[in-house]
Amino acid sequence: MKKVLLISAAVILCLAMITGCGQTIESPEPEPPAQEEPAPAAEPEPEPEPDQAPANPVIRLSTTTSVNDSGLLSYLQPEFEKDTGFILEVTSAGSGAAIEKGRTGDADCLLVHSPAAENEFIDEGFGEERVTFMYNFYVIVGPEDDPAGVKECADASEAFVKIAENADATFVSRGDDSGTHNAELKIWGIADIDPEGQAWYISTGQGMGASLNIASETGAYILTDKATYLAHEQRDTMVILLEKSDEMRNNYSMIAISPERWDNTNREGSDAFIAWMTSQKALDMIDDYGVAEYGEQLFFTS
Repeated sequence: MKKVLLISAAVILCLAMITGCGQTIESPEPEPPAQEEPAPAAEPEPEPEPDQAPANPVIRLSTTTSVNDSGLLSYLQPEFEKDTGFILEVTSAGSGAAIEKGRTGDADCLLVHSPAAENEFIDEGFGEERVTFMYNFYVIVGPEDDPAGVKECADASEAFVKIAENADATFVSRGDDSGTHNAELKIWGIADIDPEGQAWYISTGQGMGASLNIASETGAYILTDKATYLAHEQRDTMVILLEKSDEMRNNYSMIAISPERWDNTNREGSDAFIAWMTSQKALDMIDDYGVAEYGEQLFFTS
């Protein structure tokens, strides 16, 4: 019986081996390559934030009447305010009065044209530096018939002598300690003439525009900056008789008020104003001013 069982087991084992040999063993399919994760999209760079508004946006600018009366400052002001975020609070007077506002702490920055007074102001410690950035020229204007013969003179001091000596000539002075008044007094000094108290010498104590009106009404001679004359409504009643002599150059400077003298001064604003006014953009605007309207440049950058 055992023998029979052993034979049967052997037969079954053989059959199983034969069946296994006939089967095709399939190779396992290769796994697909792992797909790379797509790189995350680059995040857009953040928009640059606008400059922060100045802590103190108001700059108290004390300036001379010629910068205002000529229209130059109102031409530049919108661009300065747009570019910097500062706001100009402008007062204008003769240079003497404009500088005095710096002494009394009523201004943050000066824009004036009286070099001797500016240097004195700095020597007193109210400012640290004069930044001279533009100039124009004084001119002598007067009646077209020119009774004193100013048109024939070589320079301003010779013209002043002829005006003083001519019985039919009168001269209007601002008489207000402005830059123009100080320039006029300097020329009288070169001519060695003291005009004060003379019947032919009219001292108005007023600004350039008002003084030009008086000169126009009286048929007098007057020293004025050319830009204010060209922008003046009465310019057709007077003519330019002398210009561009060496004595007639008119330099304009800016001075930031020192916080050592007035700790409430807006020094940040003053520095921003001076930096902008000496930028290439502002200098180009100054050089272009007046050309379209008057056919000539009114101010020249230094």
